Amino acid sequence: ERLTGMEETIDAASGNTEILSIPDPVTLASVLTEGVKNTIGDSRVKVTYEPEYVPVKPPTMPDIPPEQLAGMIKATVKVEVLDGNIAYLKIQHIIGEEMAQKVGPLLLEYIWDKVLPTSAMILDLRSAVSGELSGIPYIVSYYTDPEPLIHIDSVYDRPSDITTELWSMPTLLGKRYGTSKPLIILTSKNTLGIAEDVAYCLKNLKRATIVGENTAGGTVKTDKIKVGDTDFYVSVPVAKSVNPITGKSWEVYGVAPDVEVAAEDALDTAIAIITLRAELPGLVQAAATLVAENYAFPGIGADVAEKLEAVLASGEYSLISSKDELKAKLS
Repeated sequence: ERLTGMEETIDAASGNTEILSIPDPVTLASVLTEGVKNTIGDSRVKVTYEPEYVPVKPPTMPDIPPEQLAGMIKATVKVEVLDGNIAYLKIQHIIGEEMAQKVGPLLLEYIWDKVLPTSAMILDLRSAVSGELSGIPYIVSYYTDPEPLIHIDSVYDRPSDITTELWSMPTLLGKRYGTSKPLIILTSKNTLGIAEDVAYCLKNLKRATIVGENTAGGTVKTDKIKVGDTDFYVSVPVAKSVNPITGKSWEVYGVAPDVEVAAEDALDTAIAIITLRAELPGLVQAAATLVAENYAFPGIGADVAEKLEAVLASGEYSLISSKDELKAKLS
């Protein structure tokens, strides 16, 4: 559906003597890339000239001890507990199902068990640029309930013409972080691919608040396809993610933050939001009490106070991110 006009563009390009006379293959690849991007409006599509290119084989599970594997994964993860009992978890690569099954118990001990007792979590995906599709249900499920199962994503693969539905998982290694404690996800313009999918899923489940920059707008899968018997290749997204809640995709356009700040300021902003949310029950309760005790019409004052407390209990205030937002909602 995005290729409307492509045939006409190819015909026009084939008759373009300026393109045909470009002697340098690298320059020609760059010109072709711009032509394709301008036609279909997708910056992820690239034409390259790579005479030394060797196709990358799908990675296989390394045959090394789980302890060593866990050590390798720990090198891409930073975990600490900040002041205020806030967990900070920085992830650069989202592991897949196979790896999780092999090293999961060790990761629970070294990483997850440290953050479980905290009262809020900051998940830092600002440097997350790689991951496995099968890891999405794992990471999302740790922040949802075991039941009912939630349809979190659908991924359509063009070469196979197969759509795979991703659902939350009823059982996991270790305990879930749950659905009530604040979760802030940090993003940057470099957050790419699978990490974008995780952020988009949790945002639209209303389980997380995204703080930082608009993400890169990558893809869940790219293939590099050889052009005939040449050293030219086309890198093209061959699969697309469609969120069942929004009916849209984060690809191309990226994931928009709920609170937009420069990436380097995202952590401080997230801490401020969590601090405010910790004060929310007391603030709302105090406002309800003031109205109940002072409003000129006692019956109405008591009714307003009761409704404020009911709204607080419902969790409607749980995603508030600023004092201005709280002021408007209370009013």
